[in-house]
Amino acid sequence: MKNLAIIPARSGSKGLVDKNIKLLNGKPLIAYSIEAALQSGVFDTVMVSTDSEKYAEIARNYGAQVPFLRSAETSSDTASSWDAVAEVIENYQKLGTVFDTFMLLQPTSPLRTAENIREAYDEMAQKDANSIISLCEVDHSPLQCNTLPEDLSLDGFIRKETKGKRRQDMPTYYRFNGAIYLSKVDFFMQDHDIYREKCFAYVMSKRDSIDIDDEFDFAMAGGLTLCKGMMVLC
Repeated sequence: MKNLAIIPARSGSKGLVDKNIKLLNGKPLIAYSIEAALQSGVFDTVMVSTDSEKYAEIARNYGAQVPFLRSAETSSDTASSWDAVAEVIENYQKLGTVFDTFMLLQPTSPLRTAENIREAYDEMAQKDANSIISLCEVDHSPLQCNTLPEDLSLDGFIRKETKGKRRQDMPTYYRFNGAIYLSKVDFFMQDHDIYREKCFAYVMSKRDSIDIDDEFDFAMAGGLTLCKGMMVLC
């Protein structure tokens, strides 16, 4: 099997300018995903999909390949990551390189590890899965959440079915954490949808599931990666 790691890093981030190359403890954010992919040892190719030659040079310095730049169409605000994935696969095919699987590794998940990547591939093999997507447990059960009226009244806020129940007695809920999207190439290319038959969850810890969207997330990720590097418990 030929396996491809795709790390999407367009330069047009508006919420946090140049987020993908912003220094996190002295290292560009995309470097964490590149290093985890290389250290996993499961990929034939680790590539960064970017529209920026500046980003491409940084990616190459950390060991990733950037054989082509992303098109204007897949770099726009309206384009999805799946548009970029399809473009990458098609461009490699034009170069005569065909992959069996790909894993989308978003730079905004810097605490995802090489072990996480290997475990996702192991699960795909064990279950003969078409796709594997990472999730983590939610911080707060949706059963303990509700909407608020304009006057902020809490009358009826607590659902009858949860009244008096301890948190540990409630069902465990999960959310997509954005760290790992693994799929067989042929399965994805049918209709660019991996949330279908034989799609399974890979559950990650909440600690490793941080998804950077703003300055607060960035600061938190900085503290957590520093703790990991020092091998201390936080």
